[in-house]
Amino acid sequence: MYAKLVLRSARRSVGDYLIYLVTLTLCVGLFYAFLSISSRHYHPDIGAEFDLTFLSDGMKVAVCGVTLLLWFLIRYVNRYMLRQKQPTLAIQGVLGMESRTMAWLFFAETFCVSLLALGLGILLGVVLSQFITALLLASYGQPFQLTFSLYPDTVGLTLAFFAVSFLVTGLFHVRSIRRMPLLDMLQATRRNEGDLQRSRWMPVVTVLYLLALVGMGAMGVWLLTLYDDPRLPLPGRVLYWANALLPLAGVAGSLVWLVRRKSWGFPRLLGYLMAIAVGCGLFAALTPSFRSAYFLPLSAENLNLYLTFLVGDVVFLICALFYLCARWVAAWKARSPAHKYTGENLFFFGQILSQLRSTSKSMALICLTLLLSLFCFLATPALAGWAEGYLASRSMYDVQVSSDYNQVYDPADLPLEGYDLVTQFLAEREISVAADCTFFLYLPQAEAFHHREKYSFPPVAMALSDYNAIRAMAGYDPITLAPGTFTTQWRATAGEEARAAFLAGHPTLDTDGGTLTLAAGTPAYTDALGETLYNDYTDLVYILPDEVCQALMPVMTNRYLTTTEPIPYADARDLSTTFRQIYSEDSVEGQPRYTIRTSTEQVNESTASTFLLRTLMTYGAVVLMVTCFTILSLQQLWDARQHRYRFGVLRKLGVEERDLHRLITRQLAFWFGLPVGVAACFALVVVPFFFATISTEITAYLGFSVLLPQVGAIAAILLLLLAAYYAATYTLFRRAVG
Repeated sequence: MYAKLVLRSARRSVGDYLIYLVTLTLCVGLFYAFLSISSRHYHPDIGAEFDLTFLSDGMKVAVCGVTLLLWFLIRYVNRYMLRQKQPTLAIQGVLGMESRTMAWLFFAETFCVSLLALGLGILLGVVLSQFITALLLASYGQPFQLTFSLYPDTVGLTLAFFAVSFLVTGLFHVRSIRRMPLLDMLQATRRNEGDLQRSRWMPVVTVLYLLALVGMGAMGVWLLTLYDDPRLPLPGRVLYWANALLPLAGVAGSLVWLVRRKSWGFPRLLGYLMAIAVGCGLFAALTPSFRSAYFLPLSAENLNLYLTFLVGDVVFLICALFYLCARWVAAWKARSPAHKYTGENLFFFGQILSQLRSTSKSMALICLTLLLSLFCFLATPALAGWAEGYLASRSMYDVQVSSDYNQVYDPADLPLEGYDLVTQFLAEREISVAADCTFFLYLPQAEAFHHREKYSFPPVAMALSDYNAIRAMAGYDPITLAPGTFTTQWRATAGEEARAAFLAGHPTLDTDGGTLTLAAGTPAYTDALGETLYNDYTDLVYILPDEVCQALMPVMTNRYLTTTEPIPYADARDLSTTFRQIYSEDSVEGQPRYTIRTSTEQVNESTASTFLLRTLMTYGAVVLMVTCFTILSLQQLWDARQHRYRFGVLRKLGVEERDLHRLITRQLAFWFGLPVGVAACFALVVVPFFFATISTEITAYLGFSVLLPQVGAIAAILLLLLAAYYAATYTLFRRAVG
């Protein structure tokens, strides 16, 4: 009998569960699809030079960690359904059913719906896993063949993970139902909205923000006393003063308000602090770019603190905006009688205000979550493209061996050898070498040997013949130098302005072999030749005639090799292990430090890390976004059922169905558009700022011409997702009030 009761109740509530069912099915499908990579039965054909162990281990931890966010959605939906079912449960209790029985019937109903979503999600995951496999094989440069597979261990982990989540949440609500009085259940749908003035969440946020302003002001004053100098450029001085005075102005204004709080009111304080937050956020956002443009002496720790303050400004602005939103709407309603009494506007304002007064905190949290989701979506192609482009520039050779002299203080201990161990190992493993180049990197002047200050290391030089040898290995044409001249080789991340400024200030080069003049034809080359070519904290290498290099001090020895076939992963790992047993990669006082990098290991680890990054950020963004859309939808559906009689009154007053549909459209457009629109506006500021901070890397390794179409495609997909949730909510809302 109880089973029939559960199934009948679930069928009647299918409309209530539909949004949740679709959302949970999508999330379970993505969970299974991404997690299938970690299955011990998953063996795609990626070649002997790759290994998926690191990827599978990281994928399991990342996906399970992100999916824990779904627990909040599961708990929210169960609370929503409990509120929806409370009158029915109360009637069952009045008729004599025990509270324990009612609780377990509700648990069985929600658990059955969740298991249905779980089963449908696994089937969807089987399909989605093929797309994930196609993306994975494309990352490793391998062809894809469609094959549907069901992995038992992945199915078991999916069932266990979600079943435990459903069970824990369900038992929590069973306990709540058993302790809930019947009278409270009967009156669940008749409770008035909470009083906005009695809410304490915004005063708490304000106090925390004031503490942040105190910290930001103290740091600004400290930096101002240390670095403010009349010789600094005007924008740099304005930045120092603004970062010190604006936070202190916010604190001082708050103290004045504290004295006159009864006459001024809390909203006036929020308005003042919002203006301060805009100014503080603007100058905090400009700090990294001003530091680079005007060479301000700000450390990485200072920049991290300013970025943290920027996040705090954004959080406060959004919270204050939604807290004051109901007051602004009410003020507009009171000051515009003509607009208030036009059509169904009076009813519309009443609907909006009744919800804003009770849900301002949840709306602010939804907006912040949507902003985080948008940032993850839009930042993913930039970060992944950066990683992939950087991989291409540092894995150009099958084997790279390099050394540095940071901890060497005696020239007799400099690393000057040919690394014969590598030759012997490759011969033992029968790996054919296509090209091999061992070369020295020199200091133009031996007196610079002891210059070890960070960001002040001297650029090194290399011989023209060695430079042409590695250019040939990388597929570039050789270059020539006239006697008595030199040229330069630059990192890809060095900007054109920086190169031009350096070359303009260094038309000649003094060396221990004589003074050289900058070559007139091509004074700078930017071809990708590997990242181990440069000295620490430098972006260029001098290219000098061979006869000049014979008079210079060699300080580093590099060796680059290319093989006829890719080195298998097992051999590459063994080569690195054998090399490290003889040549230390640790920084030891008085000893050189050696590094070995194989293209096989670099491609394998970097590709796995990049794919893991895409997975983590995309899956996390999807979970956050669909959770927000589901909560927005359920809030409106709850309002539709709770205030169904209001729409019935409008019908009795003669309002046509067409006008009712337009009213529903306006209400849903406002309720979806407000948090989504605010999040989108902040994203239009935050995301371009993020792109600007890494613009050098984007230009060097990806290109904005490649990035922007990807961002546009992601934005179009997100709009389609929003439209789908809006359309589903609109349809269910009309049915609920019909």
